[in-house]
Amino acid sequence: MITAALLVGSYILGSIPFGLLIVKAWCGVDIREHGSGNIGATNVWRTAGKVPAVIVFIADVMKGCVPVYVCRNVVPQGEWISVAAGLVALLGHTASIFLRFKGGKGVATGLGIFIAINPVVAFTGLGVWGLFLALTRYVSLSSVAGAATIPIYLFIQNAPTPHKALAVFAASYVLIKHRSNMVRLVQGTEPRIGSKKKSPEGGSADGS
Repeated sequence: MITAALLVGSYILGSIPFGLLIVKAWCGVDIREHGSGNIGATNVWRTAGKVPAVIVFIADVMKGCVPVYVCRNVVPQGEWISVAAGLVALLGHTASIFLRFKGGKGVATGLGIFIAINPVVAFTGLGVWGLFLALTRYVSLSSVAGAATIPIYLFIQNAPTPHKALAVFAASYVLIKHRSNMVRLVQGTEPRIGSKKKSPEGGSADGS
């Protein structure tokens, strides 16, 4: 019963569309009707500015971090339960019950999950993201590279099996959520950060 409650609570927390709510409160617009239409921090930055984007990023990170942290303290010997809580929070963010099962792309929430599980690997992934962004200015490519770094690092570390399983799933999920961005990268039509150019689908590059 406790496990079920933790997992349901994790999904509901993950489902809270902070990007939508904060931009609506900040400037009175629906973030889904601007830029790429994504509710993540990247599109918030383009639409509403740096301050709300930072707030959204932190909120989305906490959506991944809090469920894992709570589960580890409530069920300290249930590492698979903590992993499951992180996964359903990620699912909530990308398929929110409040947004008709639509949502963000899971990068910030995934980072939060691994901050709770293994801060060193989480910030290694964030560092790779920052490096790729500085070199390429593609948010989507940087997000995929950062996500891919985490399972590689954990396998090198010979981390616990639940952590490696979570990392492989989360990285694959982030890649799937960015598949349209990857197609545009191959076609040479994916806009870089700071570019005003729109994608053929009417959106802009977004990796949040």
